[in-house]
Amino acid sequence: MRILLVCGVLSLAITGRVAAAEVRAAVFRIDYPTLAPISRFDLVPEDIGFAGARLADEDNQTTGQFLGNTFETDMVAVAPADADAAFDALLAQGHDKIVMIAAQQDLLRLADKAGDNVLVLNASAPDTALRDVECRANILHIPPSHAMKADAVAQFALWKRWPRWFLIHGSNPADRLLADAYRHAARKFGAKLVEEREFEDTGGSRRTDTGHVLVQRQIPVFTQDAADHDLVIAADESDVFAPYLGYHLWTPRPVMGSGGLRPVTFHAAHEAWGATQFQRRFEALTGRYIREEDYQAWLALRVIGEAVTRTGSADATTLRDYALSDEFELAAFKGVAVTFRPWNGQLRQPVLLYDGRITVSVSPQEGFLHQRSPLDTLGLDEPESTCAAFD
Repeated sequence: MRILLVCGVLSLAITGRVAAAEVRAAVFRIDYPTLAPISRFDLVPEDIGFAGARLADEDNQTTGQFLGNTFETDMVAVAPADADAAFDALLAQGHDKIVMIAAQQDLLRLADKAGDNVLVLNASAPDTALRDVECRANILHIPPSHAMKADAVAQFALWKRWPRWFLIHGSNPADRLLADAYRHAARKFGAKLVEEREFEDTGGSRRTDTGHVLVQRQIPVFTQDAADHDLVIAADESDVFAPYLGYHLWTPRPVMGSGGLRPVTFHAAHEAWGATQFQRRFEALTGRYIREEDYQAWLALRVIGEAVTRTGSADATTLRDYALSDEFELAAFKGVAVTFRPWNGQLRQPVLLYDGRITVSVSPQEGFLHQRSPLDTLGLDEPESTCAAFD
């Protein structure tokens, strides 16, 4: 893969299609207060996101050295209360290419502050509204949306002929938004929600010595007497109950969504399509396994690097226009090149279905067709999107 990339770069250099560029970018991460995760395996590394950015810098430099391009990335982590001041400082320093690891409300506010001449790459927020009614012309979206992930689950469930779903969602706003995505996916692909139940978040910690004892008593009773179903869909963005469902249901059924088989952008055990070499480079650089946020930050900066290579420019508007064009594509260790949807700035990409150890499957599934690309069967298609910012 790298040999082919270098050969392509050398070809561009020989034909004189690109010129040297000095590329300055920033990764801006807002660190929100959170509760401890259910499992110690899910403790968040201090360099989350930044580690992927470091690898992207190495990859961009490898490509850039043949063209004389240089890449420099500043990495900033702040508390929510300090976000506006720190973001203003980046803008004052002349940054016009900023990768954001932030929640929807902060992403929108800061992107609006940045203006149309700054390219913002969303590397974490999955909210479907960001690709729809709340879209912005200066934001490109790297991670799959809730809608894309829900559609990935729905396609696999229908391929397995599990059309009757029991939806269990959390009580927090983010959980309800995710539940909406699964309801939409069910309608879109012809599944039937035979029952829904809400699992209330009481604020208590289940990560205790007696947590499994309490869960072992609660979950079976909570799921008792559900309507006949093939599959349990968990919508638990808050990570309160979904990991416990698999072995505690009253009626044993497969679990998908926030527990059991989960839709993810990337994971540390993925080895297909050249990903093994990528995983080894990340682990050698960081001393740990990759997380989704790392991959998404890596991919965001690689979008910038690829656009710079092809256009010979470091201008944010030029890079954005190229990324949204039919000419842009990028290898992402997912079997097909990834591209952007020009109607809402969402990166088209396959979604991995992960059980905690292996890639069980990859959506879009065989047989789900689209006039443009099978990737557009995941998430908001052009007729569904109400985004007007990209017109």
